[in-house]
Amino acid sequence: MKRRIAVVLILLAAGVAAYQYWPDRTTSGDLTLYGNVDIREVQLGFRVAGRLETMNFEEGDAVSAGAVLASLDSQPMRDGVSLAEARVAEAQARLALLRAGSRSQEIEQARARVSEAEAALENAENEYTRQRDLTAKRLSSRSLLDSTLAQRDQASARLAASREALALAVEGARGEDIAAAEAALAGAMAQRDQALTQLEDTRLVAPNDGVILTRVREPGSILQAGAPVYTLSLLETVYVRAYVDEPHLGKVIPGSQVIVRTDSSSRDYIGRVGFVSPRAEFTPKTVETPELRTDLVYRLRIVIPEADEGLRQGMPVTIIVPSA
Repeated sequence: MKRRIAVVLILLAAGVAAYQYWPDRTTSGDLTLYGNVDIREVQLGFRVAGRLETMNFEEGDAVSAGAVLASLDSQPMRDGVSLAEARVAEAQARLALLRAGSRSQEIEQARARVSEAEAALENAENEYTRQRDLTAKRLSSRSLLDSTLAQRDQASARLAASREALALAVEGARGEDIAAAEAALAGAMAQRDQALTQLEDTRLVAPNDGVILTRVREPGSILQAGAPVYTLSLLETVYVRAYVDEPHLGKVIPGSQVIVRTDSSSRDYIGRVGFVSPRAEFTPKTVETPELRTDLVYRLRIVIPEADEGLRQGMPVTIIVPSA
């Protein structure tokens, strides 16, 4: 009997010590909710297709924003850039040619053709006049007069064409031709920029700080555009997904501060209510609440700005909403 009383006393003493060592950190009137950690993940892949050349990180590695995670064989893209740059150079040369206009030698050559055509017309005019006088005196035939008339008209037409050619040489290219050449150059430059972008896209860069969750492919794989290569768990921002029933909805106000606790750590995480769903829904089966699962609840999201590795994806947590 004495031994039984001693055991009971020892258990009571241990209970008192445990109560003093692990006090209840909640206050009467505080609202207690239950939820799960929701860390955002990103499926990372290349925007272009190609052969996977390097994979620089393993699962569990921490990476910083801007780090090169993987790369494709870039030789096809470099060839595309070279071709695009050659087309830009060709378009630039064409535009420069049109803007420069005719060379002085070409203009002088056009003037020489005009002088030659003027001389030919003058000779044809004189021959026609002579044949006309001879025909009037019945010393030449009518057919010969008609032939000289045709030669004079042809010489006149050649002179007009030579003068137009000289005017074009002096004036240079038309504005429409220059505008078309400028548009062709702009198109060539856009193709070059596109080729440079595709070359840059052969490097897979981490968009944010995070931890590699999965390494999906290995070097040598042939990838289609958008095929997943890594899964990245983002370090910021960490959220908690929880649910509140309608009677307590008024205690959960967007922007209000809450306390988040886990079973694996004694640390209290400070969070803020960032979102409360305007639509009621049935409690998901994965949520642990004291109430019946068929009760209608409202989903809310809690933002934890200063999270650490103690919060992991899917971890159940307890949320304390302090009373006003």
